Amino acid sequence: MNKHDTQLTNEQQQQLAQWQQTSLQAAQKYLAEKGILGLNIQAKESRILPPICGVWKVKDNLGKGYWVISGKVPTDAMPVSGAADARAALKHFSYQWQLKADKILAAERPNQAQTEYANILVQHAHGLYDLASKDQLWASAAS
Repeated sequence: MNKHDTQLTNEQQQQLAQWQQTSLQAAQKYLAEKGILGLNIQAKESRILPPICGVWKVKDNLGKGYWVISGKVPTDAMPVSGAADARAALKHFSYQWQLKADKILAAERPNQAQTEYANILVQHAHGLYDLASKDQLWASAAS
């Protein structure tokens, strides 16, 4: 691979920036709906993995920290204490989504919408785990 193979065109850079902005806005909206406001994005610890997801480390106006995931996955959040870094946060979300899906499917008579939602959670849980398992994606991340 030469230097030109790894450089993005202006159009690709614009698409990436747009994707990142859209993903971050979804994360901020999700937190605002939960009453979490005044966000400070901790960019160095956040990771974007386009076009799949962004994993954002944020602090609210009270100093509480959160990991938030958004993109082509369900938007979700957890306290920052649940994961040491973005990679661990992906694994945590994967595990939590698998548990949610299992609980839905174990219900006495889940309806079709619940079953479909559970299947979506399982698919995304597996995808997140696969992303977290790819060492080459995390080579530049601080360990």
